[in-house]
Amino acid sequence: MVKYATVQLRGALASAIIRLTAARVPSPRMNAELLLRFTMDVDRAYLYAHPERELTTDEQARYDQALAERARGVPAQYITGHQEFWGIDFIVNPAVLIPRPETEHVIETLFARVGRAPSPAILRIVDVGTGSGCIALALAKELPRAEIHATDISCAALEVARANAARYQFENRIHFHETDLLHGFEPASFDFVVSNPPYVGESEQDQVQLEVRKFEPRTAVFAGPTGLEVIERLIPQVQSALKPSGWLIMEISGTIAEGVKNLLSSWDEVQITKDLQGIPRVASAQKR
Repeated sequence: MVKYATVQLRGALASAIIRLTAARVPSPRMNAELLLRFTMDVDRAYLYAHPERELTTDEQARYDQALAERARGVPAQYITGHQEFWGIDFIVNPAVLIPRPETEHVIETLFARVGRAPSPAILRIVDVGTGSGCIALALAKELPRAEIHATDISCAALEVARANAARYQFENRIHFHETDLLHGFEPASFDFVVSNPPYVGESEQDQVQLEVRKFEPRTAVFAGPTGLEVIERLIPQVQSALKPSGWLIMEISGTIAEGVKNLLSSWDEVQITKDLQGIPRVASAQKR
């Protein structure tokens, strides 16, 4: 058993920053603070209000373990088990892709299109490849009258999504389906199909962060050789599943933007929306 010398909070944080810097972890101070807050179950203000607070032996051991995991590349979100998205705290684990701020553009784009779509008594939306459930829960939060469905081919991912839905009492609002994309749905079922599908090409692996390649679910990141393989299968299924004049809204990357536009050439109102960095991020199109 490792014996730890008495250490104050300020010293533990300083040592952690040095350790993560040596391991070339991005944003070492932010990560050191995040993991210390997680270990002690305190907020950031507490860290700086009580620099002399001594860590217990158990806290030191748990902090050391968390730092060791982060130093070998495990994403901080998988260590803490949490990630915020759209103002909601999500449970995450290695079965699901970590929600990212860029994906919020998918939700914003849907809201921009809602006013241009038919106004049924109940708006029916399906989130394809829901993962942690981040898009589906954000929509449930903002559209209380909508009927929301969410699909994923991964049973493990759906367990996480269902747990997140239950935490916010959305388990009766969101209907989860274990299926490949939209397989099994009746034609003309939905007003909107939204998705953050796998869209990275295997030829782009070297451009993807190492911790993403090593620790996040590969099938949620890589689509195949070009990055278009899943979207090529998805678009015909969406064409069938959408009601007349329904909308498809999905996250993409700049690498495949032109390819996606070509796949949507028979659709109306095709638009590529850029993110805050000016990178093509969301493709939207209306069923003709």
